[in-house]
Amino acid sequence: MSKSSDPPTPERRPTSVPLHERFAPWGWLRSRMREWVFREFHKLTLTDDGKTILANSLRGLLHNAPPPLGHELASTAPPYAGLGQARLDNRTDQRTDIVFITGRFRSGSTLLWNLFRQIPGCTSYYEPFNERRWFDPAHRGTHTDQTHRHAEAYWLEYDGMTVLGDYYREEWIDRNLYMDERFWDPLMKRYIEILIERAPGRPVLQFNRVDFRLPWFRWYFPHATILHLYRHPRDQWCSTLRNLEAFPKEKGFAEYAPHDHFYLRNWTRDLRYHFPFLEEQHLTHPYELFYLIWRLSYLFGRKFAHTSLAYEELVQNPEERIAALLNLIDLRDYDLNRLTALIVRPEGARWRRYAEESWFQERESHCENLLAEYFGILTDRTTNESHSNLR
Repeated sequence: MSKSSDPPTPERRPTSVPLHERFAPWGWLRSRMREWVFREFHKLTLTDDGKTILANSLRGLLHNAPPPLGHELASTAPPYAGLGQARLDNRTDQRTDIVFITGRFRSGSTLLWNLFRQIPGCTSYYEPFNERRWFDPAHRGTHTDQTHRHAEAYWLEYDGMTVLGDYYREEWIDRNLYMDERFWDPLMKRYIEILIERAPGRPVLQFNRVDFRLPWFRWYFPHATILHLYRHPRDQWCSTLRNLEAFPKEKGFAEYAPHDHFYLRNWTRDLRYHFPFLEEQHLTHPYELFYLIWRLSYLFGRKFAHTSLAYEELVQNPEERIAALLNLIDLRDYDLNRLTALIVRPEGARWRRYAEESWFQERESHCENLLAEYFGILTDRTTNESHSNLR
């Protein structure tokens, strides 16, 4: 990922060479010291004293919800006359014509974005959080993914919006991927609002990085419509690999890094603090990691989106599914033949060239067991109940 190359302003220019650069030949010592510090810190956190220190340090810092003052704020006016008042009318986040598309990478979400792009009266934004910064002509490049059929120049809708650079944060691509309704990120909210405000007609924003942020989207844009797209996990897994022969099923985590084209490990490093079963030590193959993220993404989409659509249904019955989708958001002016002509059916059941069905089922069942245990939906509780009766 490229970073900004802007030189530091004169008043911020460093006055001396950083310590780690002056002692670059001693980098190995720095690495060893770092390993020692983290190892000793980990040991400390396992003790009662260490846990007490952590608990005291973090007390009050992990509670995202605001104090229970909402009712008082809404019902109690300021005590002095003439003070400014909140203006809740005509706010961007209250608009009812907003459409958010959410789906995992390689789920067909680009196809859905491109369909809306062809509809009169819609402005369809491609992946607003993408690190290529579509609003920045000097940064975004000119290439497109050749597997995205009939999709050209993702960035056209962003032209003239360099102001977005004041708000964009690259950390959005793989940090704080889970955001509940109380998560505070005014820069993200304003970034999205600018896109909405600058859109001629109905704004449609297609995301690949917000499945676990849908509670936040529902809270801050309560009248928007959220469309969730999902795809069969086995085919989606094969699509993320691009070249099946380069990473056969016999390979594992040790060989996976060069084939992790869509941030799977970056995502799990962030999400494991909310979903601890994403630790690789609990798993035997990267597909299990992929499946767990896919399954959680599906659950979030079903719960927080207004409708969920299978990619396979879209490409197999395009006329029926497109019409139903656009009817949901009350869109009438479109050329159905033109839209269906954009759909190219992919190779079906590509996963059969990767592994036999029993291989996939074994790993999927392991993941389902982890999810069932974590979310407490195991069906057989009789043993625990009988033991409690004997006490």
